Amino acid sequence: MAKHKTPNFGSTSTPISLAVSAFLFSCGFAHAQQTALPPVVVTGTSPAPVADVTGLGDVPIKELPVSATVISRRQIEASGARRLADLAQFDSSVSDSYNAPGYWDFLSIRGFTLDNLYNYRREGLPINAQTVIPLDNKERIEILKGTSGMQAGVSSPGGLVNYVVKRPTELNLREARIEASSRSSLLAAADLGGRFGADRAFGYRINLAHEKLRPLIRSLDGERSLAAFAGDWRIGRDSVIEAEVEWSHKSQASQSGFSLLGNVLPDVPDRRINLNNQPWAQPSVFDGVTGTLRFSQSIGKDWRWSAQAGTQRLRTDDYTAFPFGCGAEGNYDRYCSDGTFDYYDFRSVGERRRQDAASVNLKGKVMTGSIRHDLSFALTTSRARDRTQPYAYNYAGTGTVDGLSIAPPEPTLAYPGSARNEKTVEFSASDAIAWNDKATTWVGFRHTKLDRGYSQSITTPWIATSYKLSREIMAYASYGQGVETARVPDNAAVYANPGEVLPALKSRQFEIGLKGDTGPLDWQIAYFDIRRPMTNIAFCDRTYAACVGQFDGRAAHRGIEANAQWTSGPWRVDGAATILNARREGSVLEPANNGKSPPNVPDAAVRAGVTWKVPQVRGLELRTQLSYEGKRAVLADGSISLPAWTRMDASVRYETQMSAVKTTWALGIDNITNRSYWKESPFQFGHVYLYPGAERTVRISLTAAL
Repeated sequence: MAKHKTPNFGSTSTPISLAVSAFLFSCGFAHAQQTALPPVVVTGTSPAPVADVTGLGDVPIKELPVSATVISRRQIEASGARRLADLAQFDSSVSDSYNAPGYWDFLSIRGFTLDNLYNYRREGLPINAQTVIPLDNKERIEILKGTSGMQAGVSSPGGLVNYVVKRPTELNLREARIEASSRSSLLAAADLGGRFGADRAFGYRINLAHEKLRPLIRSLDGERSLAAFAGDWRIGRDSVIEAEVEWSHKSQASQSGFSLLGNVLPDVPDRRINLNNQPWAQPSVFDGVTGTLRFSQSIGKDWRWSAQAGTQRLRTDDYTAFPFGCGAEGNYDRYCSDGTFDYYDFRSVGERRRQDAASVNLKGKVMTGSIRHDLSFALTTSRARDRTQPYAYNYAGTGTVDGLSIAPPEPTLAYPGSARNEKTVEFSASDAIAWNDKATTWVGFRHTKLDRGYSQSITTPWIATSYKLSREIMAYASYGQGVETARVPDNAAVYANPGEVLPALKSRQFEIGLKGDTGPLDWQIAYFDIRRPMTNIAFCDRTYAACVGQFDGRAAHRGIEANAQWTSGPWRVDGAATILNARREGSVLEPANNGKSPPNVPDAAVRAGVTWKVPQVRGLELRTQLSYEGKRAVLADGSISLPAWTRMDASVRYETQMSAVKTTWALGIDNITNRSYWKESPFQFGHVYLYPGAERTVRISLTAAL
C-alpha cells in the first residue's frame, strides 16, 4: 500500500505444534534443575497496574515518575477492538497516524508518529510492527508516553508500545466466544487454560480464533486466523521456564485514503467507498510466527535474574490500487481539483521480515546505611534482516473519487528489491534510590551500539525525582533523552552528499507531574516538553530540490495530560484530556512554517466513559464512551485544517449463569449518532491523505465459560 517500501523477510511455518515443541524442549532442558520444593501460589486482591514497558521493575505505575497506560484484556474485549488503533479511545495522548482499514497500524503519541521498526515491543523484546498484530491472545497492552531512550535506545520520541500475551491460568479456563457485527462479520474464538502435573507445576494457555471479515466499507472483505500457545514449568519455588508462540494469518484488502481536491478540503463522501477497488486489485496477505522462551531464577531473598530469547518471522504480499497525486495539474501530494487522481498498480510479493532478540536481566535490592537501592541491569542484543523482491509501482491510469472509474493493470516488476540488515547491542542500568519513605531519586541510562551498514554508539541518560507529599499524593520531575539515526538517501540527483550518515538525532524531554490515589479517586496530571531535531530530508524529497542532507530546525511539542478514575458503588467514571502545543521551530529551508502545527496532530483530545452496574439486575452493566479530538492541520503551512470531531459509543454487558455455564452477552454500538467526519489527515509517503470516521457499527457477542 506504500509508495516506498521497507524491506522484509523471514519464513512463516505455522502452528501450535511449534509452540508445543518449544515448551516440551524447555521442560527437558530444565529437568536437571528440578527441586522437591512445592510452588508458592499467592492469591488475593488484584495488584495495582504494573507496566514492564517502563523498564523500572515491578513497581506500580502510580508510584513511578513516568506517564504510562495499561489497557487490560477486559477493555480490549469490551471495546470490540481488533487492532491497536482501536485502543486509542483509552488514552487522550494517543491518536491515529495513517490507520488505513485493512492495513497495519500507525500511531502517534504526544504528536509524534511511532516508528514501526523501533517503537514496538512484545514481551519486552523488540519486534517489527510492519504487519498485522492480533489482539485475541493479548493479556494487556502497555503504552509508555514520551522519550524512551532509557527503555529502548533508538526509537522515535513519542513513546513505546508493549504487547503482553496471555499466560497459563491457575484455575481451569474453558471459554468460547462468538461475535457478529454490521454486515455479518463473524468471529469465533476459544480460550483454554489451566495447570496439571505433580504440584500443578505445568501450565498452559491456548487461544484460537477465526474471523470472516465483512466490514461496511466496500471491497474490503477478508479473513483472519490465529493459533497461540503459552506454557510454563514451575521448576521449584525460585525458578520458572515460560515459552509461547503464536501463528497468525490475515488476507484482506486495505482502504485507500481520500485527499484534498486541489486546494479544497472536500466534504466527507460516502464512507463505504474504497478507492482500492480495481478488478485487478488483490487482498494483501500478512503471515507471521512469533515466539519467546524465558527462564527466571531467584538468587536469595532480594535478587532475581532472567534470560529471554524471541524470534519473529513475517511474510507479506502487498497489493494496492494506489491513488497518488494529480499529474494533470502538476500536484503530486493531492488529488485534482475535479476529483480525479493518478492510479498506480502497486504489487510487492514475498516480502520477508525477521527479527531476533535476546536479553539477560538482573534485578535486586541493596542497602547502603539507611538508603535503599532498587537496581536493574540488562544486556540486550537484536538482529533484523528484511528482504523485498522486485516490485511494481506503475502508473495505471486515472481514477475518480466516486470510486466508479476503471483503470487497466500495469503489473511489470520494474523496481529492484532491497535489503535491510541491522544489529544492535544495548546495555542498560537503573537505580531507584529511596532516601527515606518519601523521597526517591531515579537514575538510569542505556548505551546502544548499532550496525546498519554504518556503525554508531549512543548513550541516552534518564534522571527523575519523586516525593510523596502525603500518603496519597506524589510529585515528580524527570529528564530523559531519546535518539534516532538518519542517513541521507543514496540519490545523487537530489542530494550533494548521498549516503552520508548524519550525527545521532537526540530528542530531549522534561516532565513534571502529580499522581494521587485517594480511595475512590485515582488521578494524574503531567506537563511535558519534548524537543526533537529534524532534518531536511522530507523537504528535499517533497520538493525535489537540490540539497545537502543536514539538520533543519526542530519539532517542539509541549502539553498537559490529565486522567482520572472515580469509583463509587455501581458507578465508575473515567476520563483523560490532553492539550498539545506542537510547533515547527528553527527551520531555515521553510521559515514560513516556523510556529505552525505539524500535519495530523490534534491540538486537544478528550476520552471519557461512564459505567453503571444496574443494582436492580445483577450482572447488567451499561457504559457510554466519548472521544473528542480537536482541529488538526492538513498542510504544514496551516492553510487547511480538519475541524474538531466528537464520537459517542455505547455498550451493554450482561453476565449470568446458565446451569453450569457462565455466559456473558454484550451489545456494542460505535458512533451512535452516525456522525460523518474526517478522522485524520496523515501526510504519508509525500502525499496528503484523508480518512473518514467509520459509520455506525453494531456488534453483538456471546461468551460461554465452563
